[in-house]
Amino acid sequence: MIASVRGTVLSLRLDGAVVEVGGVGMLVLATPRTLGDLRRGQEALLHTSLVVREDSLTLFGFAESDEREVFEVLQTVTGVGPKLALAVLAVHSPEELRVAVAAEDLTALKRVPGIGHKGAQRMVLELADRLGPPHELPASRAGKPAAAAPAAARPAPSPVVEALVGFGFNAKQAEDAVAAVTGEGGTAAPADGGEPDLATTLRAALRHLGRH
Repeated sequence: MIASVRGTVLSLRLDGAVVEVGGVGMLVLATPRTLGDLRRGQEALLHTSLVVREDSLTLFGFAESDEREVFEVLQTVTGVGPKLALAVLAVHSPEELRVAVAAEDLTALKRVPGIGHKGAQRMVLELADRLGPPHELPASRAGKPAAAAPAAARPAPSPVVEALVGFGFNAKQAEDAVAAVTGEGGTAAPADGGEPDLATTLRAALRHLGRH
């Protein structure tokens, strides 16, 4: 098992990063939260989980070891594979997930694309004794204001919309979310009026969709 990789970030994409390790560029799939902390040309340390299939070897990376452990525990739930587990962590932090499971908050769990009512019930049932109790209520749940609707939003960056569609949202939901967070007053709108960072926009759009 490859438990971690450390090396220079050669390139970033919306769903992962290429990290050079010993002269080899390794593609590591990751959540927007993890990717948002990486910078091209800088060294990075990622805690990783290798998923082995008959026709592929896929490496998933996380900024914190807790995220990796939760990612692996999620895959023990019936019907949850690595792609869906990554989608869960794209919407909820490990602590937010613990809070949702402990509170049997099916609505929060159903915010993840691909998880319906029965899937949320299975997660509560099968994760109850595996994630451990939550440490505290995450700050993001303590009345964080919603992003303001833009007066005149710039056209949605197609790579971000495509990534959201890949997580399971429909095109209109994706376009509306990107417009909301990149428009005037949006959480991903640059203060200097320039183009928003793609990873920042994707994270903000996922948070926005999780609240609506």
